Amino acid sequence: MFWAGIHSVSAQALVQKNAAKRYEIDAKRRGVDFTKEEGLAASREFVRVDSTYYVGWMIQGIYLSERAADYSGYKNAAEPLEKALNLLEADYAAELRKRTADAMEYLKIYKFQSDYSNTASYLFQAYQNTEQNEKSYTLLRRVQRWNMQKEIVLNAYNMLSWITHRNRFYTQRTYSFLKGDIQANEQLANNYLDTALMRINTNLNVNKTVFPESSLLFELQSVYHYKSILYSYNFEIDSAQYYFALMEESGIFPYNNYGTFSAIQAKFREAAESYEAASMQEAGSKHLQEWAYYSSLIDIYKGDPLHAALNMRDMIRASGSTPGFGWYNIALARACMYEGNIEESQKYLDKAAQFKELHIGTTLGKPHYEFSINLLGLVNKIHKVKQQKFEDKNWWWHPGTLYSIAVLSTEKYAQQYLVANQLAANPERDNVVYRLFATESTVSWDEIWFLIKGYSTNYFYKKFEEQLKTDPRERVYKYFNLYLARIEMEKGQYKKAEQRLVQTLSFTEDIDEVYEKLFLARVYESLAICADKNDEDKLYQQSLAQVYSLYPQLLPYSTLKPQFKLTVSGTNEAILDGIKKYNIKWNPDNAFAPHAYLVFAADGNKKSVSYSVTDFQGNVIVKPVKVVIGDKEEAIKTVAYGLFNIQSLDAQPDINNGG
Repeated sequence: MFWAGIHSVSAQALVQKNAAKRYEIDAKRRGVDFTKEEGLAASREFVRVDSTYYVGWMIQGIYLSERAADYSGYKNAAEPLEKALNLLEADYAAELRKRTADAMEYLKIYKFQSDYSNTASYLFQAYQNTEQNEKSYTLLRRVQRWNMQKEIVLNAYNMLSWITHRNRFYTQRTYSFLKGDIQANEQLANNYLDTALMRINTNLNVNKTVFPESSLLFELQSVYHYKSILYSYNFEIDSAQYYFALMEESGIFPYNNYGTFSAIQAKFREAAESYEAASMQEAGSKHLQEWAYYSSLIDIYKGDPLHAALNMRDMIRASGSTPGFGWYNIALARACMYEGNIEESQKYLDKAAQFKELHIGTTLGKPHYEFSINLLGLVNKIHKVKQQKFEDKNWWWHPGTLYSIAVLSTEKYAQQYLVANQLAANPERDNVVYRLFATESTVSWDEIWFLIKGYSTNYFYKKFEEQLKTDPRERVYKYFNLYLARIEMEKGQYKKAEQRLVQTLSFTEDIDEVYEKLFLARVYESLAICADKNDEDKLYQQSLAQVYSLYPQLLPYSTLKPQFKLTVSGTNEAILDGIKKYNIKWNPDNAFAPHAYLVFAADGNKKSVSYSVTDFQGNVIVKPVKVVIGDKEEAIKTVAYGLFNIQSLDAQPDINNGG
């Protein structure tokens, strides 16, 4: 009994001693910013004072999480967060489990429940950012076990829905918490959100006397946010719009998601406005800023790939090698490709391929990333073959060019095989790729044609014909029509394709001439090919002229032969002869041909050539550009491509510096 008494006194003294230390720690933590250097210093001090108290470990984990930008960073952050969570559960189980409608009683336990939810949230993010999905799921179920009346930071059911949707294309063979296919996973994700709404209503009995109405409304808005994501992905347009409207009424609105929701309906003007709002809403975020990536696609659609390229260059410089760097390089590569700079495009695409992207805070993952790189790589290889033919109008007579074409064609077929296999292994190709626009698509509608061209024309014809009948997005119909016309052309049905294309152009109320220049250019390009096959010279000339006016950068990589009227001032036979070796028809009998102007000048030994182009209506397509002639071949190439408004990105100033 004597020794038992001594032991009891010692234990009590230890508890009192720890209580005093913890009181000191709690007092000192007030006013400390956990995310800054003072947070790290405080965490070290608190662990030194009492390593059995969760607070020091929690602050350390939060500090490390806020500074993490790669796999090892988040892995290091997870360790102290796990320790903090274990200590919280061991020492304060009663406080975590307690539910009360008494505001004063809740105030006594608020700190512990709030810290637990915040710690669990950071730990969940660390697991997600290191692709530890099973640990993420186990953590969420662990949080639910406490049945807290309010999940202050981490809503477990919302996050269960998130990880299910994010991994929807896997099955229970990969992750135990999934179902057998995409549809079942999406249903499960939606069920979790229904349960989240039910819990909010159930907990209202105890929460309405503890929390203000605005706090309860925020819980609902969080569920609506994930509901809108699921319905947008599944093309349930009316349901998605319903939840977006509910969020808009509250003032808490996900502009980035709404921008993408607008874009998948081919409402690009509305998408651009939402992405602009998102750029201010998400300023300073250290993960992929989707609004920036998808805004570059909008710029490409509206015929301004240079603006897209400059924006992406700015994003890369601002973000450095942090999450999103690889995605921005993909977007920059795409912009350069549509700008006509294939070499620059491949340079940035290679950077993306070599970068280990960390997919944080997004449903876009490694499969999307690799598919985007490989598909753009295929388009670049196709363009490189056409580039050889554009730069040498008599290419079939030149062994060197023929050899280059043969090598590039072999590379193209190998890349095509790679992308086709990747597509075949993609279980959501029907919902993401073949629908042309989708929330989880990371490529343009135009790139998809390069993927399916030449494959199973009957299969794809039926696919797009069915979508034309059943798809709820009316403004996307014209894109399905374009694809159907192109497939008809593949079958040699040029008359039928021409009729479809002319009909497509007649629906002017569905075409935004500012934001859908790429679409219009592709329609006129197809129409020109049909007119050529059908011996309709005037329609051919008119359509070719429209392609140039809308999107001149496309023509060097088209099967169409560009045409220019030419006016030359001054003389430089070497440069002029070099330009005329390109596959361009000069001074045709064509009233619709654009008019190119070359002005040669000399200032002592310094020679130059200036070029500009107007279209058949007198609109300036290429503003005057002066090229100082140093290397002759380089000057020839610069002028030849410059006539199509193709210029080197490196020569362009930043947007913020007058670009």
